[in-house]
Amino acid sequence: MNEPKLTLKDSKSMRWTMLVILSFTMFAGYLFTEVISPLKPILERVYGWDSADYGMVTSAYGWFNVFFVMLILVGVLLDRLGIRFSTITSVIVMIIGGTIKWAAFKGLLPVDEVIFGLNSQVFFAAFGYALFGVGVEYAGITVSKAVVKWFRGKELALAMGMQVAIARLGSFAPLAFGAAIATKYNVPLYILISLGFLIIGLIGFVYYNIKDKQLDMQIKLNDSSEEELFRLRDFGIIISNRGFWYIALLCVLFYSAVFPFYKYGPDLMVNKFGVGEKWAGLLPSFVPFGTMLLTPFFGSIYDRKGKGASIMILGAVLLFIVHVIFYLPMITSVVAAFFNVLLLGIAFSLVPSAMWPSVPKIIPDKQLGSAYALIFWVQNFGLWGIPLAVGIVLDRTNPGVAAAKAAGQNVTYNYQTTWMIFVGLTILAIFVSILLKAENKKKGYGLELPNIKQ
Repeated sequence: MNEPKLTLKDSKSMRWTMLVILSFTMFAGYLFTEVISPLKPILERVYGWDSADYGMVTSAYGWFNVFFVMLILVGVLLDRLGIRFSTITSVIVMIIGGTIKWAAFKGLLPVDEVIFGLNSQVFFAAFGYALFGVGVEYAGITVSKAVVKWFRGKELALAMGMQVAIARLGSFAPLAFGAAIATKYNVPLYILISLGFLIIGLIGFVYYNIKDKQLDMQIKLNDSSEEELFRLRDFGIIISNRGFWYIALLCVLFYSAVFPFYKYGPDLMVNKFGVGEKWAGLLPSFVPFGTMLLTPFFGSIYDRKGKGASIMILGAVLLFIVHVIFYLPMITSVVAAFFNVLLLGIAFSLVPSAMWPSVPKIIPDKQLGSAYALIFWVQNFGLWGIPLAVGIVLDRTNPGVAAAKAAGQNVTYNYQTTWMIFVGLTILAIFVSILLKAENKKKGYGLELPNIKQ
């Protein structure tokens, strides 16, 4: 019997090169995702927005993903048409949506009109962001499946951790420097720069596709059996899996307690901790910066030692502690905020480093794209609903503040009641992570076992 020939993914340098290419496009996607996150005070002052307007635009990320079930559709497209089709399609959708959002701020679309009850600038910025949200989530699903394809049986959790780390650099950059750039130049130019990174990501995906096609040809030579395609009835297998739902629920709870922090954390720093609006996003930027360093580290531990379910419980507990500290009204020290943000970075490194590599232990390869799509779909309920809820609650518990700010008055928001939303999410996350560990023990998924096959 002939031994299988080596393929491109058996080359350490090649599979890590492919990871860098995949990760760069996600870096560009995350950069654009957070492009206006540090700008809430600037948008209120320059464009006359209030917290509800800001919440509407930031929550629009999930409009199409949630209400038009676009993530389910793109998951099926990924499993049926493959990674190469999906990489190109997803980044093109990102670029189109991003261009609409840029045009809304540039004034190239109708302004000072009312569309569906919204100021036209708010509407078009939200619409473009909603379309972009479809593309970036589609790309995220595709990249997750691609990483599994190149790293299964090897350094899978480390690779996924590195992918997350590079992508989180995209979150770090606008949070740390976005407000300063937008203040020195202008908001439209700042958004246009981020669009340029998406175009570079498209070029990178084209090169990736060339190598991915070569890999498929090599795999086919080693195994001539016909690959079993995903069928719609496979959804029934996925949704009947209790372990899958625990991961999906943990995902929506955990990410809903972190990603909206990127949107409102800078404003919290201005209003509670007295940070200047020009550098409002600097402290929150340490969250993605910390994940860049720690997610690969925790992923490597999972690869070598296991304990994936336990890692997720620990991350959820740390996240609860973080939001309780932000909630407490007597804590207003910038130093305390700094160390709390560092703790948030640790928590945000623990859960993703174990959660995403755990999905292939529960779901077969042919269903993997649709499984990730379902998880991302559930996650988008939180990415849509929580930023909108936070903006509405913030306005209603601080009547008149937005108008006073627009008039140039020196007033602040009180975030205490609003922050109870995040505390509640983290309590639920702890509960679900414990249920996941119990289900793993019952079904033997291997979440506590190492990923690297000896």
